[in-house]
Order: sequence, then structure tokens, then C-alpha cells
Amino acid sequence: MFSKRTGNSFVRHRTTDTNLILERSINRVQLLGRVGQDPVMRQVEGRNPVTIFSMATNEMWRSGEGEPTSTGDVSQKTTWHRISVFKPGLRDVAYQYVKKGSRILVEGKLDYGEYMDKNNVRRQATTIIADNIVFLSESLRDQ
Repeated sequence: MFSKRTGNSFVRHRTTDTNLILERSINRVQLLGRVGQDPVMRQVEGRNPVTIFSMATNEMWRSGEGEPTSTGDVSQKTTWHRISVFKPGLRDVAYQYVKKGSRILVEGKLDYGEYMDKNNVRRQATTIIADNIVFLSESLRDQ
């Protein structure tokens, strides 16, 4: 038997595997950026549909930053993220209201997987599984 602390109380779980140790872990991502393409909804036979779109985040820095009179060139790096929305209500809202260029905050978790491309080559894929989307563009918030 082992205990898990939840808030101020403990929840006890029984297991027959005496070597099993459960630990708390966190897989949490927050992205603030702009949508790169209008969402598409896909459905694989026998599975629930998923809404998918891309999102860009930017990192900016000035060369020589940290120096008292920093006047260096500004550089920027754009990173593209694949966002998948499986949660039924959120999936439909994302499909309907997320638009290319809109500024959003996505909260979710990282997921790593593999797929076979059209040439039967195994590819790696990193995806953000969204469980919350906050619309920040003025035109979308007002809808």
C-alpha cells in the first residue's frame, strides 16, 4: 500500500506489485504566440476527431545584452509548434474560432510520437496537446 498526498489529505491506493512506486510528475507547457495556419479537423477511423494547427513563438535578443550601454543588433528566432486539440468542447471551439494570425495562449502538455510518412519512412513528431486556449486578439475576444 502507498499513500499520495492531495491537498491536506492522503489518498491510499492498494497494489499487488510491491516494486511499484508512483511519483508525481509534471508535463506542462504554456505557449504565447500567433497562429500560423487555420485549423483543420482530422479523424482516423475508430478514433475521436482532433483539431490541429500550427503556432509560432518568437525569442528576441540584442547582441551585447547585459552591457550597460547595449546598442547591439536585435536578433529574432521563430519556433513553430504543432498544436493538437482532442478535448471535445475545446476541439470544436478551436476549429471554429482559431484563425491564422490570431494571438493566443495555449496550455497543455508535450507529446512525442512517431508516424509513417507518404513514402513509408518513420518520422518523429513533437506535439502540444492543448487543454486550454485563451484568445488574446481583440477581434476574437469580442465575438
